[in-house]
Amino acid sequence: MSISTPQKEQSSTGFFGHPKTLSNLFSIEMWERFSFYGMQAILAYYMYFSVSEGGLGLSKDLALSLVGAYGGAVYLSTILGAWLADRLLGSEKVLLCAAFMIMAGHIGLAVLPGATGLAVGLVLVAVGSGGLKANATALVGSLYSKEDTRRDAGFSIFYMGVNIGGLLGPLLTGFLHQRWGFHIGFAAAALGMAVGVGIYLTGRKNLPESVKVVGNPLPVNERKKYLLGLLAFIAVVVVAFALKLITAESLARTIAYAVILASVIYFALLLRSKRVTAVERKHVLAFIPLYIASAAFWALFQQQFTFIAVYSEERLDRTLFGWEMPASWVQSINPVFIIVLAGVFAALWTKLGTRQPGTVMKFSASLIIVGLAFLVFIPLESLEKTPLLALVGILFLCTLAELLLSPIGQSVTTKLAPAAFGTQMIALFFLSVSLGTTLAGILAGFYTEGNEITYFLVLGGTAIVLGLALLLSAPALKKLMGEVR
Repeated sequence: MSISTPQKEQSSTGFFGHPKTLSNLFSIEMWERFSFYGMQAILAYYMYFSVSEGGLGLSKDLALSLVGAYGGAVYLSTILGAWLADRLLGSEKVLLCAAFMIMAGHIGLAVLPGATGLAVGLVLVAVGSGGLKANATALVGSLYSKEDTRRDAGFSIFYMGVNIGGLLGPLLTGFLHQRWGFHIGFAAAALGMAVGVGIYLTGRKNLPESVKVVGNPLPVNERKKYLLGLLAFIAVVVVAFALKLITAESLARTIAYAVILASVIYFALLLRSKRVTAVERKHVLAFIPLYIASAAFWALFQQQFTFIAVYSEERLDRTLFGWEMPASWVQSINPVFIIVLAGVFAALWTKLGTRQPGTVMKFSASLIIVGLAFLVFIPLESLEKTPLLALVGILFLCTLAELLLSPIGQSVTTKLAPAAFGTQMIALFFLSVSLGTTLAGILAGFYTEGNEITYFLVLGGTAIVLGLALLLSAPALKKLMGEVR
């Protein structure tokens, strides 16, 4: 969707030279990320800490696998959120419903005991977060025409809001966990989401009417069929768990397979749809290598919540002037860099305009940089404890890589999306994040004593090779992308 000329003129003096509505979306996403990252910062510890320490006492490998599976499920559920937006409710209504679901999930984690609270809470947060993320991104994309050179800068500003929440959430929940236990930390996440919903509701009336339109309405006579299909799917999942066809141990692999299958189906549907023009079909083809690159990046980056979470608790020297920093606070280092650098990157892209590097170049650089970040771990293995400053440097490299891929990936997805499948194309981008996040949990299980150097060498080296391969394919991809940069 594009905005009208009057809206464009008004937007130039709205929110840092961007549409006023960007501030509203900035706020809801900031508070959603506050709750999401605040909860996730202590989630792995909650699973594998002993019962006497307030945890569930799961094995470490299983806990990390479940964290990856949960993260993958969040982004997998963007499919449902995108479909509901495009076919039934519109992006704005789905976003609001998802926000309430997230809040309910955090409340479940805070008040329900043991495995019951974990299951109920994570399911609600995963489905809600998936619905909110896809539609918040779609709404940001709707504020700019495809030719608007402020587009990447707008997504970078939006991304800064994400990371303000990502900074504050782990700091507060980590502190509350150490003082009063895990459940108080989860309660803080619920409160943060409630604040976000309240602020969003006060500014909801300022959203343009175009964002409330259902792009491809589902005929009323077909709705019962889809409802029955959803109920059947839920029943199959319940039976699979009851018969132990899917277990906690195999959940991450199951989600990875589901994401791959869903992605293949999505690409096939887009490429074969009669509602997709010949030019749009080329855009979809160009998006496939970007999807693969994105999944590879997130498989390394999202290990902040799996391997790096354990590394921070066991191998990192967290002592500052005689005080030991909570391990969960490490999760706030990346958001600090994002807050500082997102504005710099946004200003840089705005200043360069049409002279800025293209999307393929940015993606390639991102993979190479995150690969180098993992290689930096290798010389640290000779030390008994890793200095905090060394990990800060590694996370700085990860942040540079993130800023070159994540906001850019969301932006280019909205530009390459076929007109009839705008939100669902964004769901495809988040499927790449889902696959990468799930793999981050699976891969973390291979980090064991004795194979550390091999682990870093294989992961870092693979990312660098993929980055170079993408760079070599740039001329062919540019032809497919046409005027889209």
